[in-house]
Amino acid sequence: MAQQFAHDDFVARVDFVVELASRLHAYGTTAHRLEGAVTSVAAKLGLECGAWSNPTGMILSFGESGRAPHDTVRVVRLSPGETDLYKLCEADRIAEAVMSGELDLDAGHRALRALDRPGSWRGRAMAILAFGLAAAAVAGLWRLPWLDIATAGVIGLLIGLLDLATQNRPRLKEANDALAAMFAGSIAVLVASFVGPLNLNTVIISSLIVLMPGMALTNAVNELTNQNLVSGTARFAGAMSTILKLAIGMMVALTAAQMLGLQPVVRALRPQPDWVEWAALLCGAYAFAVLFRADRRHYPLVMLSAASGYLISKFVGGAWGSTAGVFVAALAMTAAGNAHARWFNLPGALVRLPGIIMLVPGSASLRGLLALVQQQNMEAGQAAVVTALNILLALVAGLLFGNILIPTRRNL
Repeated sequence: MAQQFAHDDFVARVDFVVELASRLHAYGTTAHRLEGAVTSVAAKLGLECGAWSNPTGMILSFGESGRAPHDTVRVVRLSPGETDLYKLCEADRIAEAVMSGELDLDAGHRALRALDRPGSWRGRAMAILAFGLAAAAVAGLWRLPWLDIATAGVIGLLIGLLDLATQNRPRLKEANDALAAMFAGSIAVLVASFVGPLNLNTVIISSLIVLMPGMALTNAVNELTNQNLVSGTARFAGAMSTILKLAIGMMVALTAAQMLGLQPVVRALRPQPDWVEWAALLCGAYAFAVLFRADRRHYPLVMLSAASGYLISKFVGGAWGSTAGVFVAALAMTAAGNAHARWFNLPGALVRLPGIIMLVPGSASLRGLLALVQQQNMEAGQAAVVTALNILLALVAGLLFGNILIPTRRNL
């Protein structure tokens, strides 16, 4: 039942909903989930709200229930959001407290604003470490040789440092993806030329795994299937521009090496035993828990979700094909996330996002584009592009049917 509010606090209620919507956007919530959540919260506060969201802004119209509708419109310009599970959970908790009357509107607004406090040096150091750990883990999951794993891990650490260095430098941040890819390609070429042979493209791709827009591609198609056409199209274009920047950076590095006369030794070898894959899975799950900025008390849940999604895809894919594996994994993790949200009153993203992160098609998309550019042949990248498309369709189908199986809790 909606809490009763006085008519003269209309502006305060609107301000709170706008602040909450801005937070959800900043923490990586997709358009259809954000719009549904904001409309639901507004209704509990006695407001009629029409919400329209896209990756770079929102338009929110408000009216008071039972009175003249839509008498206030707020237009908010925002930067594209990044996943932050801790702050998403906190924003959800604050909204619950305000709706139940445990916090008044001013206290709730202040609590949301307090989420802007800068991260600690420890958090930044852990994020840099997670870049390297995720890169090495992906190389391990692909069973690359030890030199490949070590090279990917070191490049990942350096890319983490580069990402930290460019955060407060807008001009550099715009080119961060291209710089990181150029950096990764240059180091990999030097190692393959002077230290030992590498699975060159695969090492570079694994070292860039954190920057891959696989989740953005998945969210874009998910928004399109939910009739958020503007947001889905914009997000898809943004993801493709990221893939292009990564490919450009890699090709600059490889072309420069060729002009300098470097001859990197390239091989195709995946010799690792089973235990390396299991160890890499554990490391990768931990790295993504850090990169998703989950609260430490949620690390076991996030790690279990990431490992479960990968293992379901692996074993079901082994029996029925990789596309079926991705579909079943996405369906299971979406349904599990919605169930967890309903039982524990927490956002389902805590389970859903980690559960599909190792399935998204970012690396396959980049591999296809690289094959196309390197060989100057449309057929060269066709197989990788088709693979990426199949993964994307299977993921989105799993997300849709998972939400039908167990409905979402307030869309988060």
